[in-house]
Amino acid sequence: MWFLIAILGYFLLAGVFILDKFILTKSVGKPIVYTFYSTILMFGVLLAWPLGVGWLSGIDWFWATVSGLAFGFSVWTLFISLKKGEASHIGPFNGAVVTIATYIFAAYFLGERLSQAQGFGIGILIFASLLLSFEKTRKRNGFHIGFLWAMASGAFGGISLVSAKYLYTIYPFLTAFVWSKSLAGFVGLLVLFFPSVRRHLRENRWQKNKTGTRKTIGLVGLDKGLAVLGIILIQYAAALGSVSLVSALSGLQFVLVFILVYLLTKFIPKLFKEYFTKRELMVEAVAILLVVFGSALFVI
Repeated sequence: MWFLIAILGYFLLAGVFILDKFILTKSVGKPIVYTFYSTILMFGVLLAWPLGVGWLSGIDWFWATVSGLAFGFSVWTLFISLKKGEASHIGPFNGAVVTIATYIFAAYFLGERLSQAQGFGIGILIFASLLLSFEKTRKRNGFHIGFLWAMASGAFGGISLVSAKYLYTIYPFLTAFVWSKSLAGFVGLLVLFFPSVRRHLRENRWQKNKTGTRKTIGLVGLDKGLAVLGIILIQYAAALGSVSLVSALSGLQFVLVFILVYLLTKFIPKLFKEYFTKRELMVEAVAILLVVFGSALFVI
């Protein structure tokens, strides 16, 4: 059950990943400004309160805060990396780091242990994600600063997921989810200390073009709606199953990201375009096959 829920969640997040890159490139521009909109909206999770959200106790407030803030910082650093690199390469690398970080933290703090086949599957997915991350463009070749930001994002993502999993083992899913995610909104308050964010809000740049404003607001609304739904599914899958395995399945998300980016580049380049070489396409094809094989090991 958790396997299918995780797959659906990652499919939704693949679409979110493409939209994030598009919005950062075409609309909002600055990662820190987009971080404000993306994290401050997490306070909206508190609207689920009437559905039976309970209170946490003692040290668990600390872990909920860690999970929420780590989630917010993961989003922030991911947006920076997306601004500096290509979505079809940054994404898989970030996913590999999340998987590694989650596995290490889950083994150390939660005592999770995997079967030999599942451990082998994680190794295959990490290798496939690294293959998918190979980037060659007209401006750069191989590793660049964007990957360092993606690495930081992956580490924060692993911390957020594992600390949330700890809460899921103690509290009902809704209670743990609401507190661990709503506290990410404090990152949105934090970035208000940056002059560029306050300047953006004061100038209200979107109002200069009302038609463009409506389109941008609609696009951001769609993006955040899909993101919330995808996050809920991933978190629920993590609550039901192994957090390490759920994290490792992110390789499926980035296979879909690559396919979507390639199709957009080929058929709608004016809307979305990335640079591909023949060698890259061959490497990506091998990586996709590895992702399928590695994912199958989780359900054997």
